Amino acid sequence: MQATTITPTVDFERDGKQHGFLKLPYSSDQSAWGCIMIPVTVVKNGEGPTALLTGGNHGDEYEGITALFKLANSLEPEQVRGRVIIVPAMNYPAVRNGSRTSPIDKGNMNRSFPGNPAGSMTERIADYFNRYLVPMCDYALDIHSGGKTLDFIPFSAAHRLPDPAQEAACIEGAKLFGAPNVVVMFELDTASLYDTAVESQGKVFVTTELCGGGTSSPETIALADRGVHNFLIFAGITRGDYRLPDTPPRLLDMPDGSCYMMSEHQGLLELCVSLGDRVRTGDLVARIHSLERTGQPPAEYRAKRDGILAGRRHPALIDIGDTFAVLAVELDA
Repeated sequence: MQATTITPTVDFERDGKQHGFLKLPYSSDQSAWGCIMIPVTVVKNGEGPTALLTGGNHGDEYEGITALFKLANSLEPEQVRGRVIIVPAMNYPAVRNGSRTSPIDKGNMNRSFPGNPAGSMTERIADYFNRYLVPMCDYALDIHSGGKTLDFIPFSAAHRLPDPAQEAACIEGAKLFGAPNVVVMFELDTASLYDTAVESQGKVFVTTELCGGGTSSPETIALADRGVHNFLIFAGITRGDYRLPDTPPRLLDMPDGSCYMMSEHQGLLELCVSLGDRVRTGDLVARIHSLERTGQPPAEYRAKRDGILAGRRHPALIDIGDTFAVLAVELDA
């Protein structure tokens, strides 16, 4: 495979603290010989494990972006044993645009792996992570929230994996992140996820969903800050006390695709349960009302399993194929 077109302005092997860029050439109407300049910080102090911390995989999810720009300012080499690579705005064009996908190529970073060094701008960034940054790391944390179209109970997450030891390490990292909920996630489309690219290389991977709505709050930023602090201790790179809530996290599972409720109608969404509510099989979860004419009875959607409403669609307008509810099953601690 051909070499990447991305050039880092930092030396990943040098001790100390460096701020720089991942430079991706991009010729546009605005700049014939321009570059996409993705901010990166490397903090290294001797031998030890490497943590790769990312936000902005989707550009309208702000907790990770904010927490990691803050960490890039505050973390110093003397606090570190090993190396921390911080990329607060992974899909930089999407972050600058405040959108889930890139305004350049409509690329969804978390559906673009393993990437392509000769592909679209988004595919080139994915390829660089897959072939250059992920192989450097032992631990990876990718901070997500719901963006403009989803909202979640705040949780950290891991996945079921073929390697039991790797799976257990990922779930332990998710628990120690410090979110009030820990979810073992079932993904609808695993093949092109960043998660899968990292896990397939044998790394310890933790992700999150920290509420949503295309904004952030003091509470969700504090949760992201605390989670980053805890994750670096978990990775053995920094020392200190874990900052954990007073009560242990609630453990939730998403065993299969029935956890996702998708619309087969277009119209106006009326959710009948709130985030965090418990539902039973057969309970009314949502109605979708026609916007075409009055006098039409709404389509009713009922739960196909017991569970907790862990995620919901944020906008009230809905189309066929939109996920409007995500159910998770509570596990015994």
